[in-house]
Amino acid sequence: MREDTQYTIRKASQKDFEAIFPIFEEIVEKGETYAYARDTDYDEAYHIWMEVPQETFAVEAAGEIIATYYLKPNQPGQGAHVCNCGYMVASHARGRGIAATMCLHSQQRALALGYRAMQFNLVASSNTAAVALWHKMGFETVGRLPGAFAHPKLGEVDALVMYKVLTEMGSGL
Repeated sequence: MREDTQYTIRKASQKDFEAIFPIFEEIVEKGETYAYARDTDYDEAYHIWMEVPQETFAVEAAGEIIATYYLKPNQPGQGAHVCNCGYMVASHARGRGIAATMCLHSQQRALALGYRAMQFNLVASSNTAAVALWHKMGFETVGRLPGAFAHPKLGEVDALVMYKVLTEMGSGL
Protein backbone atom coordinates (compact mmCIF):
# COMPACT_ATOMS: atom_id res chain seq x y z
CA MET A 1 0.00 0.00 0.00
CA ARG A 2 1.33 3.45 -0.85
CA GLU A 3 1.76 5.77 2.10
CA ASP A 4 -0.32 8.54 0.50
CA THR A 5 -3.37 6.32 0.07
CA GLN A 6 -5.76 5.24 2.81
CA TYR A 7 -7.73 2.05 2.41
CA THR A 8 -10.39 0.69 4.68
CA ILE A 9 -11.08 -3.02 4.60
CA ARG A 10 -14.37 -3.99 6.17
CA LYS A 11 -16.91 -6.79 5.96
CA ALA A 12 -19.15 -6.28 2.96
CA SER A 13 -22.86 -5.86 3.51
CA GLN A 14 -25.69 -6.87 1.21
CA LYS A 15 -25.99 -3.18 0.16
CA ASP A 16 -22.33 -3.10 -0.82
CA PHE A 17 -22.87 -5.59 -3.61
CA GLU A 18 -24.31 -2.84 -5.83
CA ALA A 19 -20.81 -1.30 -5.83
CA ILE A 20 -19.01 -4.66 -5.90
CA PHE A 21 -20.93 -6.03 -8.89
CA PRO A 22 -19.40 -3.65 -11.49
CA ILE A 23 -15.93 -4.77 -10.35
CA PHE A 24 -16.98 -8.42 -10.52
CA GLU A 25 -18.69 -7.95 -13.88
CA GLU A 26 -15.72 -6.13 -15.47
CA ILE A 27 -13.27 -8.84 -14.45
CA VAL A 28 -15.49 -11.84 -15.18
CA GLU A 29 -16.63 -10.55 -18.60
CA LYS A 30 -12.99 -10.32 -19.73
CA GLY A 31 -12.57 -14.01 -18.91
CA GLU A 32 -8.83 -13.71 -18.34
CA THR A 33 -8.48 -14.49 -14.63
CA TYR A 34 -11.60 -16.19 -13.20
CA ALA A 35 -13.29 -19.34 -14.46
CA TYR A 36 -16.82 -18.04 -13.81
CA ALA A 37 -19.09 -17.86 -16.86
CA ARG A 38 -18.37 -14.60 -18.67
CA ASP A 39 -22.08 -13.76 -18.72
CA THR A 40 -22.64 -14.31 -14.98
CA ASP A 41 -25.64 -12.16 -14.04
CA TYR A 42 -26.18 -10.08 -10.91
CA ASP A 43 -28.08 -12.72 -8.95
CA GLU A 44 -25.59 -15.50 -9.67
CA ALA A 45 -22.68 -13.16 -8.92
CA TYR A 46 -24.31 -12.24 -5.61
CA HIS A 47 -24.60 -15.92 -4.74
CA ILE A 48 -20.98 -16.63 -5.74
CA TRP A 49 -19.43 -13.61 -4.00
CA MET A 50 -21.72 -12.91 -1.04
CA GLU A 51 -23.58 -16.08 -0.04
CA VAL A 52 -21.18 -18.98 -0.63
CA PRO A 53 -18.14 -17.49 1.17
CA GLN A 54 -17.75 -17.50 4.93
CA GLU A 55 -16.83 -13.80 4.78
CA THR A 56 -16.70 -11.16 2.06
CA PHE A 57 -14.86 -7.86 2.39
CA ALA A 58 -15.03 -4.49 0.67
CA VAL A 59 -12.05 -2.19 0.27
CA GLU A 60 -12.87 1.51 0.33
CA ALA A 61 -10.83 4.56 -0.57
CA ALA A 62 -12.38 8.02 -0.24
CA GLY A 63 -15.82 6.46 0.26
CA GLU A 64 -15.67 4.35 -2.93
CA ILE A 65 -15.51 0.55 -3.00
CA ILE A 66 -12.48 -0.16 -5.17
CA ALA A 67 -11.80 -3.82 -4.38
CA THR A 68 -13.24 -6.88 -2.71
CA TYR A 69 -12.31 -10.35 -1.56
CA TYR A 70 -13.96 -13.42 -0.13
CA LEU A 71 -12.74 -16.11 2.25
CA LYS A 72 -14.22 -19.60 2.54
CA PRO A 73 -13.21 -23.17 3.30
CA ASN A 74 -11.46 -24.67 0.29
CA GLN A 75 -13.17 -28.02 0.90
CA PRO A 76 -15.72 -29.27 3.43
CA GLY A 77 -15.07 -31.74 6.21
CA GLN A 78 -11.53 -33.07 6.34
CA GLY A 79 -10.26 -30.24 4.12
CA ALA A 80 -12.00 -27.41 5.97
CA HIS A 81 -8.81 -26.30 7.77
CA VAL A 82 -7.56 -24.92 4.42
CA CYS A 83 -9.23 -21.77 3.12
CA ASN A 84 -9.61 -20.29 -0.33
CA CYS A 85 -9.83 -16.62 -1.26
CA GLY A 86 -10.70 -14.65 -4.37
CA TYR A 87 -9.59 -11.07 -4.88
CA MET A 88 -10.84 -8.41 -7.30
CA VAL A 89 -9.59 -4.85 -7.78
CA ALA A 90 -11.36 -2.28 -9.97
CA SER A 91 -9.29 -1.53 -13.07
CA HIS A 92 -8.86 2.15 -12.15
CA ALA A 93 -7.43 1.18 -8.73
CA ARG A 94 -4.82 -1.35 -9.85
CA GLY A 95 -1.09 -0.90 -9.33
CA ARG A 96 -1.48 0.62 -5.86
CA GLY A 97 -0.75 -2.46 -3.73
CA ILE A 98 -4.38 -3.22 -2.97
CA ALA A 99 -4.19 -6.92 -3.88
CA ALA A 100 -1.19 -7.37 -1.58
CA THR A 101 -3.03 -5.53 1.20
CA MET A 102 -6.07 -7.77 0.75
CA CYS A 103 -3.89 -10.89 0.72
CA LEU A 104 -2.26 -9.92 4.01
CA HIS A 105 -5.65 -9.05 5.52
CA SER A 106 -7.11 -12.37 4.36
CA GLN A 107 -4.25 -14.28 5.96
CA GLN A 108 -4.88 -12.49 9.26
CA ARG A 109 -8.61 -13.28 9.04
CA ALA A 110 -7.89 -16.89 8.09
CA LEU A 111 -5.66 -17.34 11.13
CA ALA A 112 -8.26 -15.70 13.38
CA LEU A 113 -10.89 -18.11 12.01
CA GLY A 114 -8.67 -21.14 12.70
CA TYR A 115 -7.48 -21.94 9.18
CA ARG A 116 -4.01 -23.43 8.91
CA ALA A 117 -3.37 -22.94 5.20
CA MET A 118 -4.62 -21.06 2.14
CA GLN A 119 -4.99 -22.52 -1.34
CA PHE A 120 -5.68 -20.91 -4.70
CA ASN A 121 -7.17 -23.60 -6.93
CA LEU A 122 -7.04 -22.17 -10.44
CA VAL A 123 -4.59 -19.33 -11.06
CA ALA A 124 -4.25 -18.77 -14.79
CA SER A 125 -0.54 -19.04 -15.62
CA SER A 126 -1.05 -16.16 -18.06
CA ASN A 127 -1.96 -13.90 -15.11
CA THR A 128 1.72 -13.21 -14.52
CA ALA A 129 1.15 -10.24 -12.18
CA ALA A 130 -0.95 -12.36 -9.81
CA VAL A 131 1.44 -15.32 -9.99
CA ALA A 132 4.38 -13.05 -9.15
CA LEU A 133 2.48 -11.39 -6.31
CA TRP A 134 1.37 -14.68 -4.76
CA HIS A 135 4.95 -15.98 -4.91
CA LYS A 136 6.13 -12.74 -3.27
CA MET A 137 3.49 -13.27 -0.57
CA GLY A 138 4.94 -16.72 0.21
CA PHE A 139 2.70 -19.00 -1.83
CA GLU A 140 4.24 -21.97 -3.58
CA THR A 141 3.09 -23.41 -6.88
CA VAL A 142 2.23 -26.96 -5.86
CA GLY A 143 0.56 -28.05 -9.06
CA ARG A 144 0.21 -27.23 -12.74
CA LEU A 145 -2.92 -28.24 -14.61
CA PRO A 146 -2.07 -28.33 -18.33
CA GLY A 147 -4.54 -26.35 -20.45
CA ALA A 148 -7.08 -26.15 -17.62
CA PHE A 149 -7.97 -22.47 -18.11
CA ALA A 150 -9.75 -21.38 -21.30
CA HIS A 151 -8.34 -17.89 -21.89
CA PRO A 152 -10.42 -15.93 -24.43
CA LYS A 153 -7.37 -14.60 -26.31
CA LEU A 154 -4.61 -17.11 -25.63
CA GLY A 155 -6.62 -20.32 -25.79
CA GLU A 156 -6.05 -23.05 -23.25
CA VAL A 157 -3.37 -22.05 -20.76
CA ASP A 158 -2.08 -23.88 -17.73
CA ALA A 159 -3.70 -23.26 -14.37
CA LEU A 160 -1.64 -23.23 -11.20
CA VAL A 161 -2.55 -24.53 -7.77
CA MET A 162 -0.87 -22.30 -5.18
CA TYR A 163 -0.59 -23.02 -1.47
CA LYS A 164 0.68 -21.44 1.71
CA VAL A 165 0.84 -22.77 5.27
CA LEU A 166 -0.39 -20.04 7.61
CA THR A 167 1.48 -19.54 10.84
CA GLU A 168 2.06 -16.43 12.93
CA MET A 169 5.77 -16.59 12.11
CA GLY A 170 5.53 -17.78 8.52
CA SER A 171 2.55 -15.80 7.24
CA GLY A 172 4.53 -12.67 6.44
CA LEU A 173 2.33 -10.71 8.82
